[in-house]
Formats: sequence, C-alpha cells, structure tokens
Amino acid sequence: MKLYYAPGACSLSPHIVLCELDLPHELEKVDLRVRPHLTASGADFTQINPKGYVPVLQLDDGELLTEGPAIVQYLADQKPEAGLLAPAGSLQRARAHEWLTYIGTELHKNFGALFRPDTPDAAKQMARDALGQRLAYVEQALQGREYLVGDSFGVADAYLFVVLGWCQHLSVDLAPYPTLQAYQQRIAARPAVQRALKAEGLL
Repeated sequence: MKLYYAPGACSLSPHIVLCELDLPHELEKVDLRVRPHLTASGADFTQINPKGYVPVLQLDDGELLTEGPAIVQYLADQKPEAGLLAPAGSLQRARAHEWLTYIGTELHKNFGALFRPDTPDAAKQMARDALGQRLAYVEQALQGREYLVGDSFGVADAYLFVVLGWCQHLSVDLAPYPTLQAYQQRIAARPAVQRALKAEGLL
C-alpha cells in the first residue's frame, strides 16, 4: 500500500493507524503549497485525487481510497485482531463512527478557516469560538477515560490526536482543557505515533 500524505495534515491519522497495525506501506509526500499540487515524484496530485487533498491510500491492486475516516476503518478491518475498531454491527463500532463524524464535521472543518490566510479576522474568531465549544464537549466526554471508545486506543483517537496537534500552530488555546492536554501527551507517547511523526519530519 502507498499513502499519499502532507506532513501534519489529516493524512497523519491513517499514517498512525498503518504504524499501529504494522502494515507494510510506503509513503509519498504531496506538496499542497504549489499549484498544481505535486507529489514527491513530480506527478500532478489532482490526477491521482481530483478532490485535490490528502489522504489517498493506493491499494496493492491500484485501487484508490480517499477520505481519512474511510481509510482508517478500512485499515483497521484488515487486521481486526489489533482491536483498533470494534466489529461491524456492534454499538462500539457505531460509537467509533459517531466520533469520526464529530471530529470531521465539528472540529476538522472549523480549523479550515484558520488554515486559509485570506480568511477575514472576524471569520477566524467565529471559528475559534466554535472550536472552543466543541473542544469543551470532548474535554467533558473524556473525563475519567483514556480513549474515546472503549478501553483501548482506536482509529478515532488517531484522528482526534492529529486535529489537536493543529491547535498550537493556529493559536487555539488548549489551556482550558487539561484533560485534552493529558490525552494528547498520552497518545503522542505511543511508539507507533512516534514512528509516524518521525517519518513525516515532525519530531
């Protein structure tokens, strides 16, 4: 398998899952700062993914899979004994879907305005206010627990960890959320997470 990624972007989530599962893979970096976006081998990335953004997982048969939440679930199902995702049809599986959806639509999307340099200041402040409310919800949900779903690390934790990592770079203060800060540090210490961060040049 090959993962097309940009360092520290949401593609870090499936990268972490690949490392957690110890699945053989290669990486190809995508430069999202240039138009058209180019891969490390010089290919026009929009020819690979017309959506124009990472992640993309290329399977061994050439099939392409996009969208981080879909990719991490597919990967977890390749090695179910690792326990990163509960079995299909279970409530815990639905809980993982619930968290992946919340992180994607309520957290990830609100960061979009902060990533764009041309976003007006008023719109950036609205995004920070919305993020504050959503982060407060996650802070409360994690009270007394180490992971989002069940008693062990799962695919939703990989996604939340990546999104939380953007806070420092985009002036979103995590000081009001000590549980989230402790959670972030705990996930960061995992060997597989360290491997992914090192491979992307983020350590």
